[in-house]
Amino acid sequence: MRYSWVLLLSLFLASSGIAAGQQQKPARLVLSLKEAVELAISPEGNTQLQLSEEALRQAKARSGQARAALLPDVSSSLIYRNQTVNLRAFGIGFFFPFPVPSLVGPFNVMDARISGSQSIFDFSSIRRFQASRSGVSAAEAEVVNMEEQVAARVARAYLLGIRADADVESVQANVTLSQAVLEQAEGLKKAGTGTGIEMTRAKVQLANDRQRLLVAENARRSAHLQLLRAMDLALDIELELTDKLGYLPVDNITLEEARTLALAARPDLKAQQQREASARLSTNAIKMERLPSFGFFGDYGSIGSDINETLVPTRTYGVTLRLPIFDGGRRESRIAEAASQYRAEIVRTHDLKEQIELEIRLALDALRSADEQVDTAREGLELSENELAQAQRRFGAGVAIGLEVTDAQTRLERARDNQVQALYNYNLAHIDLEQALGRVRSSIR
Repeated sequence: MRYSWVLLLSLFLASSGIAAGQQQKPARLVLSLKEAVELAISPEGNTQLQLSEEALRQAKARSGQARAALLPDVSSSLIYRNQTVNLRAFGIGFFFPFPVPSLVGPFNVMDARISGSQSIFDFSSIRRFQASRSGVSAAEAEVVNMEEQVAARVARAYLLGIRADADVESVQANVTLSQAVLEQAEGLKKAGTGTGIEMTRAKVQLANDRQRLLVAENARRSAHLQLLRAMDLALDIELELTDKLGYLPVDNITLEEARTLALAARPDLKAQQQREASARLSTNAIKMERLPSFGFFGDYGSIGSDINETLVPTRTYGVTLRLPIFDGGRRESRIAEAASQYRAEIVRTHDLKEQIELEIRLALDALRSADEQVDTAREGLELSENELAQAQRRFGAGVAIGLEVTDAQTRLERARDNQVQALYNYNLAHIDLEQALGRVRSSIR
């Protein structure tokens, strides 16, 4: 009986250990480029995107505050007090021919009242509200701009990840090739037509390729971690990237066409233009403080000595006309400050347009250069593969030494690296161009 309990306890502990091991196993995420971008720009995605959403909510709240100055202001009050009054303190009693008591009370006063005011014409408040609406538009454009930036950052990180995958595949192919060359050298040595130095040279090449494979695998892990960080995901997730590093032709576009598209679509430019408009309207709002403002006010309520007695209804209403005359120069200083801020926004808008044109030019030049690099790398890879095949045939036939095979193998490895680098540069230039045009998200499929 005791042994059965021991057996059951052992089985329970073993199953618990297996379950714990299964829980500790990192999650695996199969991910395409489109899915990576969608995860990053989701409401619970990138931190910077969440902050831009909060900035939008703050801008809407400020706009609501500015709008409140144009809407009715209604309040109500209920006052019930018991008091005494010293009439002599008000001068009552000193000049009366008959005696007047100095202390009156205590007595009760109850006053139930509703009051309200409404701005009729206040051009300064209208301009402030319009400026706040421009601020909301700027915040909305900034959210879109942040989505573009996050998408571009994730796309670059994903591209770096698939480039690392391609490097690993390329080095693995080199290791496989080195093993085949070593087997060929060993076979020739056994047949008596090879030499020991050729076997040693093949082993050295295989060791070098295995070392490069370790480096490439570590670089891939680092690239995957960078991608997880860009998406704000847990760093213990294992990634499997489904897209591959390839060549997708891009439609030709001229500099003028690209500039026109960018000026119409770039969300950061739209946000800056709205900030400029907001600064202009804010300056006008301060200037319009010099103009007269009209308003209406009124209140209605009942007042009496006690709630059980009859309360007497009373009311007050009227209009106000305010005309600023002199405030010690404070308004002029505020106008000067707001005008300076407006001029600064104009400078920023101009500078951003110049930066956009620079980004477009650099991206177009990089794309053209990368396109030529892809063609050259493809041709070099084909020639290197043919050279290695010929060297292996010559070495197998005994008309060439193993050094010729090793040299051809080295050039093939360099050609593979060149092709991976050229494809990476091409895709990176494509991302840079789409970001310069303000359409990274729409270009990712």
